[in-house]
Parts: sequence; structure tokens; C-alpha cells
Amino acid sequence: MAVLNDEQVMLRDMAREWADNESPVTAFRKMRAAAPAAGYNPEAWKAIGEMGWGGIVVPEEHGGSAFGYLSLGLVVEQLGRNLAASPLASTGPAATAIAMGADAGAKGEWLPKIASGEVVATLAIDEGPFHDPTNLKTSVEGGKLTGTKAFVAEGDGAQLFVVAATDGLYLVTGGANGEGGVTRATRHMADSRSHAQVTFDGAPAVKLGGPELTTAIVDRATAVVCAEMLGMAEQAFGVTNDYLKTRVQFGQPLSTFQALQHRMAGMFTELELMRSAVEAALEAIDASRSDIDQAVSLAKAIASDTLKLVSRQMIQLHGGIGMTDEHDAGFYIKRSAVLEAMWGNAAYHRERFARLNGY
Repeated sequence: MAVLNDEQVMLRDMAREWADNESPVTAFRKMRAAAPAAGYNPEAWKAIGEMGWGGIVVPEEHGGSAFGYLSLGLVVEQLGRNLAASPLASTGPAATAIAMGADAGAKGEWLPKIASGEVVATLAIDEGPFHDPTNLKTSVEGGKLTGTKAFVAEGDGAQLFVVAATDGLYLVTGGANGEGGVTRATRHMADSRSHAQVTFDGAPAVKLGGPELTTAIVDRATAVVCAEMLGMAEQAFGVTNDYLKTRVQFGQPLSTFQALQHRMAGMFTELELMRSAVEAALEAIDASRSDIDQAVSLAKAIASDTLKLVSRQMIQLHGGIGMTDEHDAGFYIKRSAVLEAMWGNAAYHRERFARLNGY
């Protein structure tokens, strides 16, 4: 596991306290019931901006703290524990795309606004039902971008889009629906979060970089999603473990049954492996290592398998109550299904890992 410095420990503990007190799962229930157009609570996002979390990966000269991806992952992990509906996981990698990009004007204009939480940015990459950043038809001619992105997380409320085209990454601003050549169509997914099909029709675009930048940013977005999955898996395991210790059956707690102990021990082992892989990927990004792609694919493959296992066991071990909407278990398995597919599922990343190693 990663060795955290004092600032990272403080940041993690602060995020955990805020998530538990200000954004528990009950807050997600309220958001789901209210169904805001943006797909998140604006007041919660404002608080996140005021705490500086929007600027964790933004350079200091543009108003951020430049704490790096391990630090961002620590925060996203804590938010993931409680299923906090926040655009932070999408905004962070989008900010990095601008920071790594070649347009100085975009950096000066947008990075301070992202760091303060004033602007929500997101990535618009995939054009089909499955993750495939090599299969793109979006094109740019005369500074105008045209194409359709099938699944854009936080696409309903984002004001800034980092868009993958055939020749690299571009920056597109989006106002009200239909303005500036940007049209959004909400997709209603199982996790009750913001997902939209976004169509760009001659939208003014600023080039950030070539295809190599697209690959680098997708890897960073994948690593952040893995951090959210880690938080969800840890919480699902903890809630299930507590339930087994208190639920009495046949005159004794369920936790005393050896078969259930074996299940929990197996999941605990998988969780430790998951944490090691996810934190290794985030550290690889911060260290600018040459094997970032391999570390990220390893982390996503393990994270997908582990969260699928733990979220399903959460429902099974809770019995009948776990199948009801009144219990939180259903929220975890639904969000799990979406995140498993986002940025490539386990099979995709196993194949990618093998290919990167020459197989």
C-alpha cells in the first residue's frame, strides 16, 4: 500500500469526515428523489470547491494545490464510500488535459475556475456502447468540431468538455442545451447519476494535443474511477461485516458460521490486493513512470472483479432485505455495474495488459 505523507493523511481524513457528515448515502437518496438536471447537488459541489478539492491536480500557478493523483484518489475513494454524487472524478482528469495541453490561453481561462469549483468539466471520449478510444469518427475542420459521444459522465451539467477526435484532444465549451453547437440528451442509467449523449455540431474547439494526450488522460480518468470503486468496495464489505456480527440466526450471530467467515476472509484478501493495485496506479501517474498504462489496466481489471464480487455478496449475505430499495445494497451494485463498464471492463484491460507486455 502507498505510504502517505502528513498532508495526504489530513486530506483523506478530512474527506472521510465530510462524506460521513455532509454526504452520507441518505444524501444520495435525496438527490435521486429530487432528480436535478445536473445530476448532483450544487451545494455539495460548492462545498467541495471551497475545500479546494477541485484543484488537487491543478498546478499552483493556476490556483490549484498540485497534490497529485494519489491525493485526488484518496478524496474520491472517501466520496465513493457513501456514493456521493459529485463531478470531481470527471473534472480532475479534464483539468489535467488542459494543464498538459498546448493552449496557454485555455489554461489561464479555465484552470482557476475548475480549481474553485466554479466550472464542471468532463471527458467526452467514447462513441459506441463499449470503451474503444481508437474507434473515433469525431473530426475537426476549420476549428469546428463535429461528432457524437454516446456516454458522457456528468454530461448533463458540465460547462466544459474535453473531446477526443481522430487527431487528438480538443476543448469545447457548452452553455444551455443546443447553444454553441452542443446538444445533450440525458441517458437514464441504473446508478441514477448523470450520463448523457452529447452531440457536437460545428462546435468551436481549441486543440489541446494529439492522440498521445488522449491516451494519457483516459489512463488518468480510469485510475480515478478505480479509486471510487475501491471506496465502494471497502464500504460494502464493512456494512456486510457489521451485519453478520449483529444478525442472529439459529440462536447465534451469522458471523460465527464458518462458511460465512470463509467468504468474508476471501473478500478481505481481494480488497487488500485491490487497494495495492489502485494505489500503485495512482503513484505511477504522480511519478510519471513509463508503465502507467500497464499499472492502470492492472488496477481496473482487479477493481472491476473485486467490486463485482463484494457488491453481489453484500446483497446475498443480507438476504431478503438486501433486495429492497430501502436498503443501500442495491445502490452499490447498480453503481458497480456502471463503473465496471466505464473506461473498459476487466476483459478489455486484461487484453490490453497482455498486449502491452508483448503477448
